[in-house]
Amino acid sequence: MKVFHSDVHALHQPRMFLKAGQLVPNPETAARAHAIVHALGGAGFELVAPTYQGLDAVLAVHDAGLVRFLETGYQAWARLPNAGAEIVANTHPGGRFRHRPESVIGQAGFYTQDAACPIAAGTWQAALAAAGCAADAALAVMGGAASAYALCRPPGHHATRSQVGGFCYLNNAAVAAQLLRSQFERVAILDVDVHHGNGTQDIFYDRSDVFFASIHGDPDGFYPFFSGTPAECGEGEGLGFNLNLPFPVGSGDAEVMRALASALAAVRSYAPQALVLSLGFDAHEKDPHGAHRVSTAGFMAMAQAISELGLPCVAVQEGGYLHEELGSLARDFLRVLSGHC
Repeated sequence: MKVFHSDVHALHQPRMFLKAGQLVPNPETAARAHAIVHALGGAGFELVAPTYQGLDAVLAVHDAGLVRFLETGYQAWARLPNAGAEIVANTHPGGRFRHRPESVIGQAGFYTQDAACPIAAGTWQAALAAAGCAADAALAVMGGAASAYALCRPPGHHATRSQVGGFCYLNNAAVAAQLLRSQFERVAILDVDVHHGNGTQDIFYDRSDVFFASIHGDPDGFYPFFSGTPAECGEGEGLGFNLNLPFPVGSGDAEVMRALASALAAVRSYAPQALVLSLGFDAHEKDPHGAHRVSTAGFMAMAQAISELGLPCVAVQEGGYLHEELGSLARDFLRVLSGHC
């Protein structure tokens, strides 16, 4: 299995984010990617730097205004008197009136969902490189590889068509799925990160050519709070092609595997020709931010069950935060997945 990874991710070093009214250290650090790279390199995986350079794949799933803001917003922010070191919004538009302001302070709120996506000098380069990893992994599968892994940092599944959020800036899974659609008639996205993939859902919500299924902690008490309920089934042409399977916050192996079994049954019913796996490890019992209790053995069972779909598979890294087992967890999950996928 080829592993697409860019050292450019280290240019993105977010410092803080707002959690329950307090500024706390941002856990989406370069160290989490370094731990996975170290474990995979030592296990004989082929590490490849991405070569995709264009914006076409990004603009196919994102609003051009958002992309321009990510590319140029920090330069405008840095020219403000007394500006902080990172772009963090202090105001957001309401539901009825959504004028796009010229001020970078206003645009920060217009293009962000929350205070968990600070933008600094290296954020755009890192986000674009992560999208390039996803694009190259998709191209590898389109070229005949049974599977490929995009070690994306920053992650992407909370980024909607027109907003960033939840540590995510460009939606890497959506980039991969849209590219796969140029070769495969039907593509499924399975999101097993512990948080609902609200951004991916937003991008494909009215489409029937990409089926989206997400298993995640119940949004009544867990981020992103405002999406991820079973009632969200798609709209228009996409009605019936969006599936959310929340499980109670604090769930372990049994609850998560039940949700996964339902998701896999729905994917099989859809009969896609390729799969994008939004792969988060933050449901692990040792994850410092996941609040769930899935064991390492539970993750191996998940990998085995997903591999039995027998589909060409692009695995895209989402969440999963630094603890002593993160690298080995990713290594062993991918070993199981690539042995069958």
